[in-house]
Amino acid sequence: MALDHAILVSLLERPGSGYELARRFERSIGYFWTATHQQIYRVLGRMVSDGLLLVREVPQQGRPDKKEYSVTGPGRSALAAWLRKPIEPESLRHDLAVKIRGAAFDDPAALIREVERHHQVHRDRLAHYLAGELRDFTGPEAPASPDAGQELQHVVLRGGIAYERMTIAWLDDVLDTLQRLAAQASGPDA
Repeated sequence: MALDHAILVSLLERPGSGYELARRFERSIGYFWTATHQQIYRVLGRMVSDGLLLVREVPQQGRPDKKEYSVTGPGRSALAAWLRKPIEPESLRHDLAVKIRGAAFDDPAALIREVERHHQVHRDRLAHYLAGELRDFTGPEAPASPDAGQELQHVVLRGGIAYERMTIAWLDDVLDTLQRLAAQASGPDA
């Protein structure tokens, strides 16, 4: 996937400024597709030049005018073409998994703090996802009859929740293993 496609999806969900788009990447889209503010602004400019996006000046009181981006017909067509193309299943590149395997050649206990740190990050992300699900999809303020966009956003969020739960369970297993190996290494025969 290119950043272009993530931008098209986000702007089809809701037109906005480059700043608003960057904030969306920080809050939601960024959990499965990351981009810096500079990358977003650079791609926005190119997409406008390519005719995929339209930009209009929106007057603001007491501040400079805001540039609001929206998707053009050719932009919708480009997204539709990409949606119909097959993509390869993703390969997992996981630095922590390589470190865990490498711990066999050093002190496994040395990785415990790092795994605990990852565990906390994933617990925090899961809590964030669950709060968002309650706020937007399952709580009292959730729409009674969600539209297709809301249903698809929710299914992606449920995938993120399932992934975080799986990762936390795996990290629990890793911690148990590292702690058991550390205890064996420091046992009476050590």
